[in-house]
Amino acid sequence: PPPDEPTAMAEQASKKARTSDIAALHSFSYSPPQFIAEIGCNHKGELEIAKELLTLAKKSGASCGKFQKRTPKELLTPEQYNAPHPNPQNSFGATYGEHREFLELSVDDHRELQKHCKEIDLEYSCSVWDTTSAKEIVSLNPKLIKVGSPSNQHWELQEVLRDTYTGEVHISTGMTTKDEIEKIVVFWEQGKGDAKNRVVLYNCTSGYPVPFEDVCLLDIRILQQKYAHRVKHIGFSGHHLGIAIDVAAYALGATWIERHFTKDRTWKGTDHAASLEPAGLAKLMRDLHATYTSLTYKNTDILDLEKEQRAKLKWGQYNKDSIDKK
Repeated sequence: PPPDEPTAMAEQASKKARTSDIAALHSFSYSPPQFIAEIGCNHKGELEIAKELLTLAKKSGASCGKFQKRTPKELLTPEQYNAPHPNPQNSFGATYGEHREFLELSVDDHRELQKHCKEIDLEYSCSVWDTTSAKEIVSLNPKLIKVGSPSNQHWELQEVLRDTYTGEVHISTGMTTKDEIEKIVVFWEQGKGDAKNRVVLYNCTSGYPVPFEDVCLLDIRILQQKYAHRVKHIGFSGHHLGIAIDVAAYALGATWIERHFTKDRTWKGTDHAASLEPAGLAKLMRDLHATYTSLTYKNTDILDLEKEQRAKLKWGQYNKDSIDKK
């Protein structure tokens, strides 16, 4: 017998799903996945290691290799600068300020890294943490510049990016309230901001590493609902372990995926533990592209590859004549 008709309650829930999530899915257009290999400071302050990491990221399938730029004495208070590193085993200096100075690459170094990216056909980018760093990276005019979660309420910094730079600005929203996210988007809708064509807003949880229960992937839906029509794209910046979560984030609608990247997760430094190595990144890129290929609707009820199986296996097809005689 056919299955029972759905109850009124189930029918109401189904209708609600169709008119919200399902309708949104039908109107959503997936773009090929874009991946940022966040090298950050995993180069340990060495330019040649930074170049090697770019090459490894390219070979592993990344779209973009990204670093970080700070002006420690501008960014830190004197107390922070002169304090010991909170994890001494990961420190490259006697104080936290010295540690940060040791890891900084100069503007000329970044120009050299940008040149290397062009040679290997990889997009160059950098996160900027303060106003001076923003001006320095703007001088290189990369296609995109990142504002990390710690800096997304730094308006002087973002004013430099908004008003003196014309490329994309990618902004993470870790450790950020809903009201603060709204302030970011409003800021980029003003003046020369052009949020709709320039801003990529990332779902993010700030932790290293982040346990799965704190990734909160469904916040991607909230960002889409509130901002998909106001910014260029929604992204996901992950600090979790493994690669399954990133595929789910892409399926939920995050066009840009960002993960920390290193050559060896056992290297000295705080970010390596939450980073992907080349083999892990290559597997993730394989899975992201496979997912992109699969995210379609059937263009006909019975696909060509199903026709032979339908004729051979489906009750009512292979035995149609004998059923009709009954």
